[in-house]
Amino acid sequence: MKRLSLAVAALFVGMSLSAQLRFGNTPESNPAVNDLINNFKKLQNAFQIINFLYVDSVDSKKLTEDAINGMLSKLDPHSAYTNASDTKKFTEPLEGSFEGIGVQFNMLEDTLLVIQPVPKGPSERVGILAGDRIVSVQDTAIAGVKMSREEIMHRLRGKKGTIAHLGIVRRGIKDTLYFDVKRDKIPVNSVDAAYMVTPNIGLIRFNNFAQTTHDEVVAAIKKLKEQGMKDLIIDLQQNSGGFLQAAADIASEFLPKGDMIVYTKGRAVPNQEFRSSGGNAFQEGRVAVLIDEYSASAAEILSGAIQDQDRGIVVGRRSFGKGLVQRPFDMPDGSMIRLTTARYYTPSGRSIQKPYEKGKMLDYARDVINRYNKGELTNADSIHFPDSLRYQTLRKGRTVYGGGGIMPDCFVPLDTTRYAKCYRELSAKSIIINANLRHMDKHRKKLTKAYPSFEKFKAEYQVPQELIDEIFAEGEKQNIRPKDDEERQKTIENIRLIVKGLVARDLWDMSEYFAIIYENDDVVKKAVELLQKP
Repeated sequence: MKRLSLAVAALFVGMSLSAQLRFGNTPESNPAVNDLINNFKKLQNAFQIINFLYVDSVDSKKLTEDAINGMLSKLDPHSAYTNASDTKKFTEPLEGSFEGIGVQFNMLEDTLLVIQPVPKGPSERVGILAGDRIVSVQDTAIAGVKMSREEIMHRLRGKKGTIAHLGIVRRGIKDTLYFDVKRDKIPVNSVDAAYMVTPNIGLIRFNNFAQTTHDEVVAAIKKLKEQGMKDLIIDLQQNSGGFLQAAADIASEFLPKGDMIVYTKGRAVPNQEFRSSGGNAFQEGRVAVLIDEYSASAAEILSGAIQDQDRGIVVGRRSFGKGLVQRPFDMPDGSMIRLTTARYYTPSGRSIQKPYEKGKMLDYARDVINRYNKGELTNADSIHFPDSLRYQTLRKGRTVYGGGGIMPDCFVPLDTTRYAKCYRELSAKSIIINANLRHMDKHRKKLTKAYPSFEKFKAEYQVPQELIDEIFAEGEKQNIRPKDDEERQKTIENIRLIVKGLVARDLWDMSEYFAIIYENDDVVKKAVELLQKP
Protein backbone atom coordinates (compact mmCIF):
# COMPACT_ATOMS: atom_id res chain seq x y z
CA MET A 1 0.00 0.00 0.00
CA LYS A 2 1.47 3.34 -1.04
CA ARG A 3 0.66 6.13 1.37
CA LEU A 4 -0.28 9.56 0.16
CA SER A 5 -0.91 12.62 2.31
CA LEU A 6 -4.19 14.49 1.99
CA ALA A 7 -2.25 17.61 1.02
CA VAL A 8 -0.65 15.82 -1.94
CA ALA A 9 -4.01 14.36 -2.97
CA ALA A 10 -5.58 17.80 -2.84
CA LEU A 11 -2.66 19.13 -4.87
CA PHE A 12 -3.33 16.51 -7.57
CA VAL A 13 -6.98 17.58 -7.76
CA GLY A 14 -5.98 21.26 -7.85
CA MET A 15 -3.37 20.68 -10.55
CA SER A 16 -5.90 18.75 -12.60
CA LEU A 17 -8.39 21.61 -12.43
CA SER A 18 -5.74 24.27 -13.14
CA ALA A 19 -4.36 22.32 -16.10
CA GLN A 20 -7.80 22.03 -17.66
CA LEU A 21 -8.44 25.75 -17.19
CA ARG A 22 -4.98 26.65 -18.51
CA PHE A 23 -5.47 24.71 -21.73
CA GLY A 24 -8.86 26.19 -22.46
CA ASN A 25 -11.06 23.64 -20.68
CA THR A 26 -13.08 26.20 -18.75
CA PRO A 27 -15.93 25.03 -16.54
CA GLU A 28 -18.30 26.09 -19.26
CA SER A 29 -16.54 23.82 -21.79
CA ASN A 30 -16.08 20.91 -19.36
CA PRO A 31 -19.28 20.06 -17.44
CA ALA A 32 -17.46 17.50 -15.25
CA VAL A 33 -15.03 20.14 -13.95
CA ASN A 34 -17.91 22.56 -13.45
CA ASP A 35 -19.83 19.98 -11.40
CA LEU A 36 -16.75 19.23 -9.29
CA ILE A 37 -16.21 22.91 -8.44
CA ASN A 38 -19.87 23.46 -7.64
CA ASN A 39 -20.02 20.37 -5.43
CA PHE A 40 -16.93 21.50 -3.49
CA LYS A 41 -18.56 24.86 -2.89
CA LYS A 42 -21.85 23.25 -1.91
CA LEU A 43 -20.16 21.06 0.70
CA GLN A 44 -18.21 24.01 2.08
CA ASN A 45 -21.32 26.17 2.29
CA ALA A 46 -23.30 23.42 4.05
CA PHE A 47 -20.55 23.00 6.65
CA GLN A 48 -20.41 26.76 7.33
CA ILE A 49 -24.20 27.13 7.56
CA ILE A 50 -24.52 24.25 10.04
CA ASN A 51 -21.44 25.21 12.06
CA PHE A 52 -22.40 28.87 12.56
CA LEU A 53 -26.21 28.98 12.44
CA TYR A 54 -27.50 25.72 13.95
CA VAL A 55 -29.66 26.23 17.06
CA ASP A 56 -27.31 24.28 19.36
CA SER A 57 -23.54 24.20 19.57
CA VAL A 58 -21.87 21.91 17.04
CA ASP A 59 -18.75 19.74 17.35
CA SER A 60 -17.08 20.75 14.09
CA LYS A 61 -14.55 17.90 14.27
CA LYS A 62 -17.29 15.30 14.61
CA LEU A 63 -19.29 17.02 11.89
CA THR A 64 -16.31 16.74 9.55
CA GLU A 65 -15.70 13.09 10.41
CA ASP A 66 -19.39 12.25 9.96
CA ALA A 67 -19.32 13.88 6.53
CA ILE A 68 -16.25 11.88 5.50
CA ASN A 69 -17.78 8.65 6.78
CA GLY A 70 -21.04 9.48 5.03
CA MET A 71 -19.31 9.84 1.68
CA LEU A 72 -17.24 6.69 2.09
CA SER A 73 -20.25 4.63 3.22
CA LYS A 74 -21.77 5.07 -0.25
CA LEU A 75 -18.74 3.56 -1.96
CA ASP A 76 -17.31 0.05 -1.64
CA PRO A 77 -17.12 -1.94 1.64
CA HIS A 78 -13.38 -1.34 2.17
CA SER A 79 -12.95 2.41 1.71
CA ALA A 80 -12.80 3.73 5.26
CA TYR A 81 -11.88 6.60 7.57
CA THR A 82 -10.11 6.18 10.93
CA ASN A 83 -9.42 8.85 13.53
CA ALA A 84 -5.88 9.35 14.86
CA SER A 85 -6.25 6.85 17.71
CA ASP A 86 -7.75 4.11 15.57
CA THR A 87 -5.21 4.76 12.80
CA LYS A 88 -2.37 4.09 15.24
CA LYS A 89 -4.01 0.83 16.38
CA PHE A 90 -4.50 -0.19 12.74
CA THR A 91 -0.95 0.55 11.55
CA GLU A 92 1.06 -0.73 14.55
CA PRO A 93 0.72 -4.46 13.75
CA LEU A 94 1.64 -3.81 10.10
CA GLU A 95 4.66 -1.68 10.96
CA GLY A 96 6.13 -4.59 12.89
CA SER A 97 6.83 -2.90 16.23
CA PHE A 98 5.58 -0.65 19.00
CA GLU A 99 7.22 1.02 21.99
CA GLY A 100 6.65 -0.48 25.43
CA ILE A 101 7.95 -2.75 28.20
CA GLY A 102 7.89 -6.04 26.26
CA VAL A 103 5.65 -8.61 27.96
CA GLN A 104 2.98 -11.02 26.82
CA PHE A 105 0.22 -10.85 29.38
CA ASN A 106 -3.33 -11.81 30.22
CA MET A 107 -5.82 -10.57 32.80
CA LEU A 108 -6.57 -12.87 35.73
CA GLU A 109 -9.20 -11.58 38.16
CA ASP A 110 -8.48 -7.88 37.49
CA THR A 111 -4.72 -8.42 37.69
CA LEU A 112 -2.18 -8.35 34.87
CA LEU A 113 -0.39 -11.70 34.78
CA VAL A 114 2.83 -11.94 32.76
CA ILE A 115 2.65 -14.95 30.43
CA GLN A 116 6.15 -14.42 29.09
CA PRO A 117 8.55 -11.48 28.81
CA VAL A 118 9.64 -10.80 25.23
CA PRO A 119 13.03 -12.53 24.73
CA LYS A 120 15.88 -9.99 25.13
CA GLY A 121 13.25 -7.29 25.70
CA PRO A 122 13.37 -4.54 28.34
CA SER A 123 11.34 -6.45 30.96
CA GLU A 124 13.41 -9.61 30.66
CA ARG A 125 16.60 -7.55 30.95
CA VAL A 126 15.63 -6.22 34.39
CA GLY A 127 14.49 -9.61 35.68
CA ILE A 128 10.71 -9.74 35.24
CA LEU A 129 9.59 -13.38 35.02
CA ALA A 130 6.70 -15.39 33.62
CA GLY A 131 4.04 -15.61 36.32
CA ASP A 132 4.76 -12.16 37.78
CA ARG A 133 1.77 -9.92 38.52
CA ILE A 134 2.11 -6.25 37.61
CA VAL A 135 0.09 -4.41 40.27
CA SER A 136 1.18 -0.78 39.75
CA VAL A 137 2.63 1.53 37.11
CA GLN A 138 4.28 4.81 38.18
CA ASP A 139 2.91 4.14 41.71
CA THR A 140 -0.69 4.01 40.39
CA ALA A 141 -2.52 0.77 41.17
CA ILE A 142 -3.71 -1.18 38.13
CA ALA A 143 -4.74 -4.38 39.97
CA GLY A 144 -8.13 -4.83 41.58
CA VAL A 145 -9.38 -1.41 40.47
CA LYS A 146 -11.54 -2.46 37.48
CA MET A 147 -9.22 -0.64 35.07
CA SER A 148 -9.86 -1.46 31.40
CA ARG A 149 -7.36 -3.47 29.41
CA GLU A 150 -6.92 -0.52 27.04
CA GLU A 151 -6.09 1.84 29.91
CA ILE A 152 -3.54 -0.62 31.32
CA MET A 153 -1.88 -0.97 27.92
CA HIS A 154 -1.81 2.82 27.59
CA ARG A 155 0.04 3.09 30.91
CA LEU A 156 2.55 0.37 30.05
CA ARG A 157 3.36 1.72 26.61
CA GLY A 158 5.29 4.91 26.03
CA LYS A 159 8.09 6.48 24.04
CA LYS A 160 11.36 4.59 23.68
CA GLY A 161 13.77 5.55 26.45
CA THR A 162 11.14 6.54 29.03
CA ILE A 163 10.96 4.64 32.33
CA ALA A 164 8.04 2.53 33.55
CA HIS A 165 8.22 2.10 37.35
CA LEU A 166 6.48 -1.23 37.97
CA GLY A 167 5.23 -2.84 41.15
CA ILE A 168 5.47 -6.64 40.91
CA VAL A 169 3.96 -9.37 43.08
CA ARG A 170 5.85 -12.65 42.69
CA ARG A 171 4.70 -16.03 43.99
CA GLY A 172 6.75 -17.11 47.02
CA ILE A 173 7.94 -13.57 47.86
CA LYS A 174 6.09 -11.66 50.55
CA ASP A 175 6.93 -8.06 49.66
CA THR A 176 6.12 -6.17 46.47
CA LEU A 177 9.11 -5.92 44.13
CA TYR A 178 9.84 -2.78 42.14
CA PHE A 179 11.47 -2.58 38.74
CA ASP A 180 12.38 0.36 36.53
CA VAL A 181 11.89 -0.77 32.94
CA LYS A 182 13.32 1.38 30.15
CA ARG A 183 10.80 1.23 27.32
CA ASP A 184 12.08 0.16 23.93
CA LYS A 185 10.98 -0.89 20.47
CA ILE A 186 9.09 -4.17 20.82
CA PRO A 187 8.77 -6.37 17.72
CA VAL A 188 5.31 -7.47 16.63
CA ASN A 189 5.77 -10.84 14.97
CA SER A 190 3.60 -12.04 12.10
CA VAL A 191 4.72 -15.66 12.25
CA ASP A 192 2.62 -17.50 14.84
CA ALA A 193 4.14 -20.92 14.34
CA ALA A 194 6.93 -22.73 12.52
CA TYR A 195 7.40 -26.42 13.30
CA MET A 196 7.80 -29.87 11.77
CA VAL A 197 4.50 -31.69 11.34
CA THR A 198 6.26 -34.86 10.13
CA PRO A 199 9.98 -35.60 9.74
CA ASN A 200 9.82 -34.18 6.18
CA ILE A 201 6.93 -31.66 6.23
CA GLY A 202 7.15 -28.27 7.92
CA LEU A 203 4.35 -25.81 8.68
CA ILE A 204 4.53 -22.03 8.86
CA ARG A 205 1.53 -20.03 10.06
CA PHE A 206 1.45 -16.24 9.91
CA ASN A 207 -1.39 -13.91 10.88
CA ASN A 208 -0.86 -10.93 8.55
CA PHE A 209 1.42 -9.42 5.92
CA ALA A 210 3.42 -6.70 7.68
CA GLN A 211 6.70 -4.95 6.92
CA THR A 212 8.68 -7.67 8.71
CA THR A 213 6.68 -10.71 7.56
CA HIS A 214 8.88 -11.57 4.56
CA ASP A 215 12.04 -11.66 6.68
CA GLU A 216 10.25 -13.70 9.36
CA VAL A 217 9.02 -16.25 6.82
CA VAL A 218 12.46 -16.61 5.21
CA ALA A 219 14.01 -17.14 8.66
CA ALA A 220 11.35 -19.73 9.52
CA ILE A 221 11.96 -21.62 6.25
CA LYS A 222 15.70 -21.67 6.95
CA LYS A 223 15.11 -23.03 10.48
CA LEU A 224 12.79 -25.77 9.24
CA LYS A 225 15.17 -26.76 6.45
CA GLU A 226 17.85 -27.28 9.09
CA GLN A 227 15.42 -29.67 10.80
CA GLY A 228 14.99 -31.73 7.63
CA MET A 229 12.04 -30.06 5.88
CA LYS A 230 11.50 -31.14 2.27
CA ASP A 231 7.88 -29.98 1.75
CA LEU A 232 6.01 -27.02 3.28
CA ILE A 233 2.51 -26.16 4.49
CA ILE A 234 1.76 -22.41 4.43
CA ASP A 235 -1.09 -21.79 6.85
CA LEU A 236 -3.09 -18.68 5.88
CA GLN A 237 -6.29 -19.62 7.71
CA GLN A 238 -7.86 -16.50 9.28
CA ASN A 239 -5.05 -14.36 7.84
CA SER A 240 -6.72 -11.01 7.06
CA GLY A 241 -3.95 -9.72 4.80
CA GLY A 242 -1.86 -6.56 4.93
CA PHE A 243 0.77 -5.06 2.63
CA LEU A 244 0.70 -6.03 -1.04
CA GLN A 245 4.48 -5.78 -1.26
CA ALA A 246 4.88 -8.27 1.60
CA ALA A 247 2.73 -10.77 -0.32
CA ALA A 248 4.78 -10.21 -3.49
CA ASP A 249 8.08 -10.64 -1.63
CA ILE A 250 6.95 -13.89 0.01
CA ALA A 251 5.56 -15.28 -3.27
CA SER A 252 8.94 -14.53 -4.86
CA GLU A 253 10.57 -17.06 -2.53
CA PHE A 254 8.48 -19.83 -4.15
CA LEU A 255 8.14 -18.72 -7.79
CA PRO A 256 10.78 -18.48 -10.56
CA LYS A 257 11.99 -15.01 -11.47
CA GLY A 258 9.59 -13.18 -13.77
CA ASP A 259 6.46 -15.16 -12.88
CA MET A 260 3.36 -13.00 -12.49
CA ILE A 261 2.18 -12.75 -8.88
CA VAL A 262 -0.68 -10.25 -9.14
CA TYR A 263 -1.68 -7.21 -11.16
CA THR A 264 -3.97 -4.27 -10.45
CA LYS A 265 -6.36 -2.21 -12.56
CA GLY A 266 -7.95 1.09 -11.61
CA ARG A 267 -9.79 3.99 -13.21
CA ALA A 268 -7.56 6.89 -12.21
CA VAL A 269 -4.29 5.16 -11.27
CA PRO A 270 -1.81 3.35 -13.53
CA ASN A 271 -2.14 -0.42 -13.85
CA GLN A 272 0.60 -2.31 -12.03
CA GLU A 273 2.19 -5.74 -12.37
CA PHE A 274 4.01 -7.55 -9.57
CA ARG A 275 6.35 -10.28 -10.75
CA SER A 276 8.61 -12.66 -8.86
CA SER A 277 12.10 -11.41 -8.09
CA GLY A 278 13.22 -15.04 -7.85
CA GLY A 279 14.13 -15.51 -4.21
CA ASN A 280 15.78 -18.78 -3.25
CA ALA A 281 14.22 -19.65 0.12
CA PHE A 282 12.01 -22.47 -1.22
CA GLN A 283 12.05 -23.04 -4.97
CA GLU A 284 12.16 -26.86 -5.05
CA GLY A 285 9.98 -28.59 -2.42
CA ARG A 286 6.24 -29.16 -2.69
CA VAL A 287 3.88 -26.58 -1.22
CA ALA A 288 0.35 -26.71 0.23
CA VAL A 289 -1.46 -23.49 1.14
CA LEU A 290 -4.26 -23.57 3.74
CA ILE A 291 -7.11 -21.04 3.46
CA ASP A 292 -10.57 -20.53 4.89
CA GLU A 293 -13.44 -18.07 4.66
CA TYR A 294 -11.47 -15.49 6.68
CA SER A 295 -8.32 -15.55 4.53
CA ALA A 296 -8.35 -12.19 2.76
CA SER A 297 -6.48 -9.62 0.68
CA ALA A 298 -2.72 -10.34 0.67
CA ALA A 299 -3.43 -13.92 1.80
CA GLU A 300 -5.52 -14.34 -1.36
CA ILE A 301 -2.80 -12.80 -3.50
CA LEU A 302 -0.25 -15.34 -2.26
CA SER A 303 -2.58 -18.36 -2.49
CA GLY A 304 -3.86 -17.24 -5.92
CA ALA A 305 -0.33 -16.90 -7.28
CA ILE A 306 0.73 -20.32 -5.96
CA GLN A 307 -2.41 -21.87 -7.48
CA ASP A 308 -2.37 -20.11 -10.87
CA GLN A 309 1.35 -20.78 -11.40
CA ASP A 310 0.85 -24.46 -10.47
CA ARG A 311 3.49 -24.11 -7.77
CA GLY A 312 1.41 -25.90 -5.14
CA ILE A 313 -2.03 -26.99 -4.01
CA VAL A 314 -4.57 -24.90 -2.10
CA VAL A 315 -6.49 -26.72 0.64
CA GLY A 316 -9.49 -25.64 2.74
CA ARG A 317 -12.51 -23.48 1.93
CA ARG A 318 -13.14 -20.54 -0.41
CA SER A 319 -11.39 -17.43 0.85
CA PHE A 320 -13.04 -14.15 1.85
CA GLY A 321 -12.88 -12.34 -1.50
CA LYS A 322 -11.23 -8.98 -0.73
CA GLY A 323 -9.68 -7.89 -3.99
CA LEU A 324 -9.88 -4.09 -3.70
CA VAL A 325 -6.72 -2.01 -3.37
CA GLN A 326 -6.79 0.72 -0.71
CA ARG A 327 -4.38 3.64 -0.82
CA PRO A 328 -3.86 5.36 2.55
CA PHE A 329 -4.17 9.16 2.65
CA ASP A 330 -2.67 10.62 5.82
CA MET A 331 -4.35 13.68 7.31
CA PRO A 332 -2.59 16.40 9.36
CA ASP A 333 -4.20 15.33 12.67
CA GLY A 334 -3.02 11.71 12.34
CA SER A 335 -6.30 10.39 10.97
CA MET A 336 -6.44 8.51 7.68
CA ILE A 337 -8.65 7.83 4.68
CA ARG A 338 -8.07 4.46 3.03
CA LEU A 339 -9.61 4.83 -0.43
CA THR A 340 -10.13 2.01 -2.91
CA THR A 341 -8.27 2.90 -6.09
CA ALA A 342 -7.92 -0.41 -7.99
CA ARG A 343 -8.72 -4.13 -8.08
CA TYR A 344 -6.45 -7.16 -7.67
CA TYR A 345 -6.26 -9.87 -10.36
CA THR A 346 -4.52 -13.24 -10.08
CA PRO A 347 -2.03 -14.34 -12.80
CA SER A 348 -4.78 -16.19 -14.73
CA GLY A 349 -6.92 -13.03 -14.81
CA ARG A 350 -9.37 -13.76 -11.97
CA SER A 351 -10.67 -10.82 -9.96
CA ILE A 352 -10.22 -11.65 -6.28
CA GLN A 353 -13.04 -9.31 -5.19
CA LYS A 354 -16.42 -10.90 -4.49
CA PRO A 355 -19.55 -9.08 -5.75
CA TYR A 356 -21.03 -6.24 -3.69
CA GLU A 357 -23.56 -3.43 -4.01
CA LYS A 358 -22.34 0.06 -3.17
CA GLY A 359 -23.60 1.32 0.16
CA LYS A 360 -24.98 -2.07 1.27
CA MET A 361 -22.41 -2.74 3.98
CA LEU A 362 -24.63 -5.01 6.09
CA ASP A 363 -25.27 -7.43 3.23
CA TYR A 364 -21.55 -7.57 2.54
CA ALA A 365 -20.74 -8.16 6.22
CA ARG A 366 -23.19 -11.07 6.34
CA ASP A 367 -21.63 -12.87 3.37
CA VAL A 368 -19.84 -15.53 5.45
CA ILE A 369 -23.05 -16.20 7.43
CA ASN A 370 -24.95 -16.52 4.14
CA ARG A 371 -22.35 -18.98 2.85
CA TYR A 372 -22.82 -21.07 5.97
CA ASN A 373 -26.62 -20.99 5.69
CA LYS A 374 -26.42 -22.08 2.05
CA GLY A 375 -24.20 -25.02 2.99
CA GLU A 376 -21.09 -23.75 1.17
CA LEU A 377 -18.82 -24.17 4.21
CA THR A 378 -19.90 -27.75 4.85
CA ASN A 379 -20.64 -29.19 1.42
CA ALA A 380 -18.66 -28.67 -1.78
CA ASP A 381 -21.74 -29.54 -3.87
CA SER A 382 -23.38 -26.33 -2.60
CA ILE A 383 -20.85 -24.23 -4.53
CA HIS A 384 -21.77 -23.49 -8.14
CA PHE A 385 -19.79 -21.49 -10.71
CA PRO A 386 -21.01 -20.44 -14.17
CA ASP A 387 -18.82 -21.27 -17.17
CA SER A 388 -18.06 -17.55 -17.58
CA LEU A 389 -15.98 -17.73 -14.37
CA ARG A 390 -13.85 -20.65 -15.58
CA TYR A 391 -10.09 -19.94 -15.90
CA GLN A 392 -7.00 -22.04 -16.58
CA THR A 393 -3.79 -22.27 -14.56
CA LEU A 394 -0.73 -21.12 -16.45
CA ARG A 395 1.46 -24.25 -16.52
CA LYS A 396 -0.81 -27.28 -16.29
CA GLY A 397 -4.03 -25.76 -17.65
CA ARG A 398 -6.07 -26.88 -14.64
CA THR A 399 -9.51 -25.35 -14.22
CA VAL A 400 -9.87 -22.72 -11.50
CA TYR A 401 -12.77 -20.36 -10.83
CA GLY A 402 -13.27 -16.64 -10.40
CA GLY A 403 -16.24 -14.89 -8.88
CA GLY A 404 -14.58 -13.74 -5.69
CA GLY A 405 -12.05 -15.30 -3.37
CA ILE A 406 -9.79 -18.27 -4.08
CA MET A 407 -11.53 -21.63 -4.44
CA PRO A 408 -9.21 -24.36 -3.09
CA ASP A 409 -8.02 -27.30 -5.17
CA CYS A 410 -9.04 -29.60 -2.32
CA PHE A 411 -12.15 -28.65 -0.35
CA VAL A 412 -12.21 -29.51 3.37
CA PRO A 413 -15.62 -28.89 4.99
CA LEU A 414 -16.06 -26.99 8.22
CA ASP A 415 -16.51 -29.53 11.03
CA THR A 416 -19.52 -28.16 12.89
CA THR A 417 -19.46 -31.08 15.34
CA ARG A 418 -15.84 -30.70 16.44
CA TYR A 419 -16.59 -28.57 19.49
CA ALA A 420 -19.38 -29.38 21.94
CA LYS A 421 -21.90 -26.65 22.75
CA CYS A 422 -20.95 -26.78 26.43
CA TYR A 423 -17.27 -26.31 25.52
CA ARG A 424 -18.05 -23.30 23.33
CA GLU A 425 -19.95 -21.65 26.19
CA LEU A 426 -17.17 -22.35 28.70
CA SER A 427 -14.67 -20.87 26.26
CA ALA A 428 -16.80 -17.81 25.46
CA LYS A 429 -17.05 -16.99 29.19
CA SER A 430 -13.21 -17.26 29.53
CA ILE A 431 -13.68 -20.03 32.12
CA ILE A 432 -11.16 -22.35 30.46
CA ILE A 433 -8.41 -19.78 29.89
CA ASN A 434 -8.74 -18.36 33.41
CA ALA A 435 -8.54 -21.85 34.90
CA ASN A 436 -5.40 -22.46 32.87
CA LEU A 437 -3.87 -19.18 34.07
CA ARG A 438 -4.46 -20.17 37.69
CA HIS A 439 -3.06 -23.65 37.00
CA MET A 440 0.11 -22.21 35.46
CA ASP A 441 0.45 -19.69 38.27
CA LYS A 442 0.51 -22.51 40.84
CA HIS A 443 2.47 -25.15 38.95
CA ARG A 444 4.83 -23.36 36.52
CA LYS A 445 8.04 -24.33 38.34
CA LYS A 446 6.96 -27.95 38.73
CA LEU A 447 5.95 -28.21 35.07
CA THR A 448 9.18 -26.60 33.87
CA LYS A 449 11.19 -29.11 35.88
CA ALA A 450 9.06 -32.11 34.83
CA TYR A 451 9.18 -31.29 31.10
CA PRO A 452 12.62 -29.99 30.07
CA SER A 453 11.75 -30.50 26.38
CA PHE A 454 8.62 -30.04 24.31
CA GLU A 455 8.99 -33.54 22.89
CA LYS A 456 8.71 -35.03 26.39
CA PHE A 457 5.75 -32.76 27.17
CA LYS A 458 3.90 -33.65 23.98
CA ALA A 459 4.33 -37.36 24.59
CA GLU A 460 3.61 -37.49 28.32
CA TYR A 461 1.63 -34.51 29.63
CA GLN A 462 -1.96 -35.17 30.68
CA VAL A 463 -4.37 -32.44 31.80
CA PRO A 464 -5.09 -33.08 35.52
CA GLN A 465 -8.60 -34.27 36.33
CA GLU A 466 -8.88 -31.69 39.13
CA LEU A 467 -8.38 -28.91 36.56
CA ILE A 468 -11.18 -30.34 34.40
CA ASP A 469 -13.39 -30.62 37.50
CA GLU A 470 -12.62 -26.99 38.38
CA ILE A 471 -13.71 -25.85 34.90
CA PHE A 472 -17.00 -27.75 35.11
CA ALA A 473 -17.63 -26.45 38.65
CA GLU A 474 -17.15 -22.85 37.52
CA GLY A 475 -19.44 -23.56 34.57
CA GLU A 476 -22.14 -24.79 36.95
CA LYS A 477 -21.94 -21.49 38.84
CA GLN A 478 -22.70 -19.69 35.57
CA ASN A 479 -25.44 -22.14 34.57
CA ILE A 480 -23.30 -23.83 31.91
CA ARG A 481 -23.51 -27.61 31.86
CA PRO A 482 -23.58 -30.43 29.28
CA LYS A 483 -27.01 -31.74 28.36
CA ASP A 484 -25.98 -35.41 28.56
CA ASP A 485 -23.03 -37.79 29.05
CA GLU A 486 -22.15 -37.69 25.35
CA GLU A 487 -21.79 -33.91 25.36
CA ARG A 488 -19.86 -34.05 28.64
CA GLN A 489 -17.36 -36.51 27.17
CA LYS A 490 -16.98 -34.40 24.02
CA THR A 491 -16.45 -31.30 26.18
CA ILE A 492 -13.76 -33.09 28.20
CA GLU A 493 -11.95 -34.04 24.98
CA ASN A 494 -12.10 -30.41 23.82
CA ILE A 495 -10.85 -29.13 27.19
CA ARG A 496 -7.94 -31.58 27.28
CA LEU A 497 -6.76 -30.51 23.83
CA ILE A 498 -7.00 -26.74 24.33
CA VAL A 499 -5.55 -26.76 27.86
CA LYS A 500 -2.60 -28.89 26.76
CA GLY A 501 -2.03 -26.37 23.96
CA LEU A 502 -2.26 -23.43 26.37
CA VAL A 503 0.18 -25.01 28.80
CA ALA A 504 2.59 -25.63 25.91
CA ARG A 505 2.24 -21.99 24.85
CA ASP A 506 2.97 -20.75 28.37
CA LEU A 507 6.03 -23.00 28.79
CA TRP A 508 7.41 -22.40 25.28
CA ASP A 509 5.64 -20.37 22.57
CA MET A 510 2.96 -20.36 19.87
CA SER A 511 4.70 -22.95 17.66
CA GLU A 512 4.28 -25.49 20.43
CA TYR A 513 0.67 -24.41 20.94
CA PHE A 514 -0.21 -25.08 17.30
CA ALA A 515 1.80 -28.32 17.28
CA ILE A 516 -0.70 -29.56 19.90
CA ILE A 517 -3.88 -27.95 18.56
CA TYR A 518 -3.30 -29.01 14.96
CA GLU A 519 -2.81 -32.71 15.77
CA ASN A 520 -6.49 -33.35 14.97
CA ASP A 521 -7.10 -30.49 12.50
CA ASP A 522 -8.83 -31.76 9.35
CA VAL A 523 -7.31 -29.16 7.02
CA VAL A 524 -3.74 -29.77 8.23
CA LYS A 525 -4.24 -33.54 8.08
CA LYS A 526 -5.53 -33.31 4.49
CA ALA A 527 -2.55 -31.17 3.44
CA VAL A 528 -0.14 -33.70 4.96
CA GLU A 529 -1.94 -36.53 3.18
CA LEU A 530 -1.69 -34.75 -0.19
CA LEU A 531 1.98 -33.86 0.26
CA GLN A 532 2.84 -37.45 1.17
CA LYS A 533 1.35 -38.83 -2.05
CA PRO A 534 4.00 -39.88 -4.61
